[in-house]
Amino acid sequence: MSASDFVRIVEVGPRDGLQNEAAEVSTATKIALIDRLSACGFPVVEATSFVSPRWVPQMADAAAVLGGIARRDGALYPVLVPNEKGLERALAAGVREIAVFTAASDAFNRRNINCDIDESLRRLAPVVARAVADGLWVRGYISTVLGCPYQGRVPVNDVVRVVKALDAMGCAEISLGDTIGVGTAKKARAMLEACATEVPMARLAVHFHDTYGQALANVYACLEAGVRVVDASVAGLGGCPYAQGASGNLASEDLVYQLHGLGMNTGVELDALCDTARWINAELSREPASKLARIANERRFAG
Repeated sequence: MSASDFVRIVEVGPRDGLQNEAAEVSTATKIALIDRLSACGFPVVEATSFVSPRWVPQMADAAAVLGGIARRDGALYPVLVPNEKGLERALAAGVREIAVFTAASDAFNRRNINCDIDESLRRLAPVVARAVADGLWVRGYISTVLGCPYQGRVPVNDVVRVVKALDAMGCAEISLGDTIGVGTAKKARAMLEACATEVPMARLAVHFHDTYGQALANVYACLEAGVRVVDASVAGLGGCPYAQGASGNLASEDLVYQLHGLGMNTGVELDALCDTARWINAELSREPASKLARIANERRFAG
């Protein structure tokens, strides 16, 4: 890996990290978190979600959050939309980047959105078509690419099939998510490389949960395979509500430390990110989940 390589980190904490918090997180805190992350230098900060407040009450203030953030020039602030109604609300709020989601597991989709893979893709097609026609940047998420809490093993061919479908719809970028964190490095790389036979590696991202402590190892293996877009969540916030015992996302600060140690560039200020991780943990009244948020900032070790 070249020391000049740039890795684009997609910071998902404000949406994926906060959406399942049991206690209400104030709109002011969400806005402050996004602004802090923008100031750290993240090129992409997933801001919120236009899902039904009935299903995800934590995201009921999506429009207010978007209206309150200080947008950094050149940064993207995608929002998750589940359907055409969500897209309409997002467009009304002035959104220019969206994300849509499905899974590589029929069983997971049925539990999550009450339909199988094929039906989920049929539902997404008009959403993506409308977004692309309106000039929006569209990201596609695929869950359970390395394992499903309900069906167990997920064949790589199923992942590739969904990748091809999202690509054909017009998704500019496709994120491959190990939703329950069961993947290991060899399997993660093989899955990524199989997907890259159908969609250029430059348009693929990886998204690892750290349930089994394998997220950083999986990232490293995928970096060796050529991926240069990685999702992560400040302070390791988040988790999968449909997967018993599934811990949060890979912590952004732990990822940045690894990447800088490899001589790779992220554009993210690590000390400011660690400060932000400690701040949001205090706001949520919890102990830090990530390694770096537990120790003092030490620039000399960061590479």
